[in-house]
Amino acid sequence: MSSPSATTPPPQGRRVVTVALLVSALVALALWAFAWPAARTAPRDLPLGVAGPAAATAPVESQLKEREGAFDIHRYADEAAARDAIEDRAAYGTVVVTPQGMKLLTATAASPVVAQLLQQAVAGQAPQGVEVTTDDVVAAPAADPRGSALGASVLPLAIAGVAAGSAVTLLGLRGMRSVAALVLTAAAVGAVGAAVTHSWLGVLTGNWWAEAGALGLSALAVSGTVAGFAALLGPAGIGVGALTMVLLGNPFSGVTSAPQLLPEPVGLIGQLLPPGAGSSLLRSVSFFDGARITGPVITLTVWALLGLTAVALGSLRGRATPESTEPTPAREAVPAC
Repeated sequence: MSSPSATTPPPQGRRVVTVALLVSALVALALWAFAWPAARTAPRDLPLGVAGPAAATAPVESQLKEREGAFDIHRYADEAAARDAIEDRAAYGTVVVTPQGMKLLTATAASPVVAQLLQQAVAGQAPQGVEVTTDDVVAAPAADPRGSALGASVLPLAIAGVAAGSAVTLLGLRGMRSVAALVLTAAAVGAVGAAVTHSWLGVLTGNWWAEAGALGLSALAVSGTVAGFAALLGPAGIGVGALTMVLLGNPFSGVTSAPQLLPEPVGLIGQLLPPGAGSSLLRSVSFFDGARITGPVITLTVWALLGLTAVALGSLRGRATPESTEPTPAREAVPAC
């Protein structure tokens, strides 16, 4: 008869298999989260305006609508109204039809990728012989014309938030001490981030304090969530928070392109997570005078409050003690007769 050890894999062998399976699953998740949205980039209900007399804009609007589901067409009375809509972030661009020809209004500060996409789409559908001029209403800063630096700032902010939430957990901070540590760390991250991106690199051009506040609130939403998961789930919560913010929040943010260019419902999910909401808020306060900040601010605030509340609840749970903490006196040994 064979012994059980002959048919049962040794414990270390099972651990090797488990590690290989977990790493493979993690790689598959990372490739899905990062590569799939990038491979399926295309306009989906992208807000686009059309301005000018109805008779002149009708053919243009009809051609744009032929790309079913690509554009969400908004009509504006004239070029002035179209510019206001772009500055208010109600549209990424507008096609203005005039007796002299067609003009495309864009905003590279909103998304250089979308601005280039609109130029190609409008130029390809313009009538033969009609020249299309382009006017960048809200231009990206000269220090970052392609938006690369802004896009690269999302991942460091997410990592900073994960690191702060992990540190608070591993250092054993509880209650108001942990909340104070998270808030102070977020404020420091915001100040350092604004100093680097605005004061040094010049890739942000808005109000310095507003940018620092946006960066700090984004960091607090991430760090509070990570610490909250850890308070409720234990050390495993750090992994849950990190996976949510880094492996999902970063690629789903749409900061390098636009949420409307990502597959559905990735764009929507990304804007409901702190990295996506934070990048939208940062664009608004830096380039658009704070236009359309209500949604991102609410999203980040909710994540931060939920995380800090979970930290407080976990701290209260950790205070539970047995009814009696007095040691039981040891019995004296009775000498044998």
